[in-house]
Amino acid sequence: MLKKFGLSIVLMAGMFSLAGAQTKLVEKVTKKGDELVIPYEKYQLSNGLTLIVHEDHSDPVVHVDVTYHVGSAREEIGKSGFAHFFEHMMFQGSDNVADEEHFRIISEAGGTLNGTTNRDRTNYFETLPSNQLETGLWLEADRMGFLLDAVTQQKFEVQRETVKNERGQNYDNRPYGLAREMTAKNLYPYGHPYSWLTIGYLEDLDRVDVEDLKNFFLRWYGPNNAVLTVGGDVNPAEVVKLAEKYFGAIPAGPSVENMKPILPVLEKDRYVSYEDNIRNSMLNITFPVVESGHKDEHALNVLASVIGQGKNSILYKNFIKDQKALSANAYNSGSELAGEFTISIMAYPNQGLDQSEALVRQSLAEFETRGVTDQDLTQYKATAESRLINRLASVSGKVSQLAYNETFTGNPNNIQEELKRIQAVTKEDVMRVYNQYIKGKNSVILSVVPKGKTEQVAKADNYTISTEGFVAAADQYSGLTYNKAKDNFDRTKRPTPGSNPVVNVPDFWTVNFKNGLKVIGSESDEIPTVTLQLTMKGGHRLSMDTPGKAGISSLTASMWNEDTQNYTAEEFSNELEMLGSSIRVVGGTDEIEIYVQSLKKNLEPTLALLEERMFRPKFNEDDFERLKKQQLESIANSATQPTVIANQVYNKLLYGEGHFLAIPVTGTTETVSSIILEDVSNFYKNSFSPSLAQLVVVGDINEKEIKSKLGFLEKWQGKNIKLAENAKTPGIDKTRIYFVDKPDAAQSEIRIGYVAMPYDALGDYYRSGLMNYTLGGAFNSRINLNLREDKGYTYGARSGYRGSKYGGTFTASAGVRADATAESVTEFMNELTSYRDKGVREDEMAFMKSSIGQADARQYETPMQKAGFLGRLLEYELSKDYVQKQTQILNNISREELNALAKKNLPVENMHIVVVGDKKTVLPKLQELDYEVVELDLDGNPVSDTSGN
Repeated sequence: MLKKFGLSIVLMAGMFSLAGAQTKLVEKVTKKGDELVIPYEKYQLSNGLTLIVHEDHSDPVVHVDVTYHVGSAREEIGKSGFAHFFEHMMFQGSDNVADEEHFRIISEAGGTLNGTTNRDRTNYFETLPSNQLETGLWLEADRMGFLLDAVTQQKFEVQRETVKNERGQNYDNRPYGLAREMTAKNLYPYGHPYSWLTIGYLEDLDRVDVEDLKNFFLRWYGPNNAVLTVGGDVNPAEVVKLAEKYFGAIPAGPSVENMKPILPVLEKDRYVSYEDNIRNSMLNITFPVVESGHKDEHALNVLASVIGQGKNSILYKNFIKDQKALSANAYNSGSELAGEFTISIMAYPNQGLDQSEALVRQSLAEFETRGVTDQDLTQYKATAESRLINRLASVSGKVSQLAYNETFTGNPNNIQEELKRIQAVTKEDVMRVYNQYIKGKNSVILSVVPKGKTEQVAKADNYTISTEGFVAAADQYSGLTYNKAKDNFDRTKRPTPGSNPVVNVPDFWTVNFKNGLKVIGSESDEIPTVTLQLTMKGGHRLSMDTPGKAGISSLTASMWNEDTQNYTAEEFSNELEMLGSSIRVVGGTDEIEIYVQSLKKNLEPTLALLEERMFRPKFNEDDFERLKKQQLESIANSATQPTVIANQVYNKLLYGEGHFLAIPVTGTTETVSSIILEDVSNFYKNSFSPSLAQLVVVGDINEKEIKSKLGFLEKWQGKNIKLAENAKTPGIDKTRIYFVDKPDAAQSEIRIGYVAMPYDALGDYYRSGLMNYTLGGAFNSRINLNLREDKGYTYGARSGYRGSKYGGTFTASAGVRADATAESVTEFMNELTSYRDKGVREDEMAFMKSSIGQADARQYETPMQKAGFLGRLLEYELSKDYVQKQTQILNNISREELNALAKKNLPVENMHIVVVGDKKTVLPKLQELDYEVVELDLDGNPVSDTSGN
């Protein structure tokens, strides 16, 4: 059950003057005892900007967030995508920050940054070492008040191409990528603010010009429509002074009124469909429901949970357990103006979606009979409490919560109200919202079917979008003027940061059990949770002994998540949900891992369930047949995804036929088909040993407390298991292009690289990572600036070394515009060759050292970050001071050493180039390049000799 929390709020009416302007302290919220609250101070600047400050000295970092209350809902018909477009333009420089410098400055300061746009808001944020606070505020203020003169036609055109590439990568070229767009435009009336997605339409992006974009900014991006939230290792009084200095003189924009919810009304079930390059048909049934924050929101969430979330849901029982579908889920999604309750079914191949729809309707009728139980409510409330607490694991999570709450409720502390609403949900509420919004109500029923398989749709399309009744919104963009702040300081000067904060790696303890299990832990009381990560070496690597059974590690991990000897999978899931805990088993390349998340108060029963999961799996025949069938379908479906195809073909070329790393972790159709239940049982018995395991414990618990609870692991019986080393990989006699046809692909996937070196913390691997940073390891790297920012070929391009103790790779990669594929390959190879031959510049050296050197402040903040650090210590037998040794290497490494590493570890004449794309568009231009071109099929086998020159 959720606790009832107390709260201390001090309302302030005082005003004080800073830099000639008045700032009002609105309220101060503090924490008392164990109450779940984020302490903060809230201010109002004279120009309408809201400032929220959260003081938290647990880590030497600061998070700055500026949230503008503008998303795609503020756009108008025919001009979609503006809010998202402006998210891109806001990183392209302002009066006092040069083009591409925003990313560079934050990266050089050891920070990370991004921006996101949704229907209702756009936010920009950066996490920085605490000495860089003023830099973050200076940057955000400059683009709020001094952006438009820096918005040029050239930048506009490049970013328009980048947005198109983003749409291609995330929507047009992704299986089912257009499903949400199809639902939105058919659910909401023509012209409704939610009838298009934030990405917008390509034709709208082509139609608008730079002046349209500037007017959109002038209308919505004033300080009076923004919330500035700063959290972390800060002094609130200092933050107020800096906010007033940099933001206080920026003139307010036009007034902005909150939009009122507009729920669509459907006169009938609207059947719509489209064909996609997929294997499995998908059915989405979407009901219009109330907006986020409405009193019915949590009752609808409970309804979704009972109907279609987890192993106890009705849809899981009727679809998944009975093998009627690959997946079946229900979820409630609320936004500011409306909500959507969606049921989504992924069918098996050649299965008509009319059958799926009929079974969904039977499942809804079953819910009416079943109703809602006390247990349903307890599970939902426990899970909701756990999620709220886990959101607060980082300063960025706390700041984001404060910013969201202020933007949409005017109350940064809305977490308290949220808890009350969760606690107040009753069984009667859930049944009422079912009857009010779902039972007998009309919906949009979307069928997504494979190309040429229109007979699989649930029902023939019966709805056409109508413009009848649409009235264009009143013009809001006439007469807007661009007014800049008048300052009493020199805004062109970048702030000088204070001394770097002292960064301490987490304190930890270690113990080795007699059975060989290694345990490491670190105590942190920031939030009342405990995280465990149990890693068992082996995983897919054990397939080296039986390559004909590849995929067995993944299948065993899946089976491990099912029935135990004392619990059905449903009962086990019930127990976890009642505790707000999670336990999941995941199979990887070199290991199988078990992740455990628990509130501290529920750790003991959670560990009892972990013991059951680890030592008493049931491995029954029904689960085996179902999960094997699902894994085979996943393998078959991967052949429709260009990204997966590129990775699999690339690995096969790197490692050679028959090498276990040339085979996906999930196996192939042939290998998985050969696996029987006895193989799974034997794999578990023969690979599950404490001698191959390590346990990481992070959270609100000390060494003595946790060791007293791990007796079941001390009793774990070991066995002698030897892991094989990597087999020899084939050499590369010369660089070739290997092309795979993916008909009508909107983008091409490119992979370039070779088998490189294994991981080491202090040797060539670490140093080569430093060398690669300015080549392809940062946003401001040569590769990304060239292909994304200068050419507009891609949404993002990168390069890097990846390694384990067994081996590693160097890979450069991107998804690029189909019509720029050959040009992208040329630019990739030009950058690699130039870097290899000419080396790194002095300014790049300085940027790399500053960026990586200051990034340590962000490395140990969250439980997962701490767990990752501690896990590396055990995995690679590193000393605690290896981080300091890395810093010494970073500080002392010379340009000559980096250049020597580039010559040694960038063998541009001996790399594989893999391209997956539309043959008719891409192949002829590839054949004009100065490389031999070999065409391969989807499995990486030669099709024919298509050499160019």
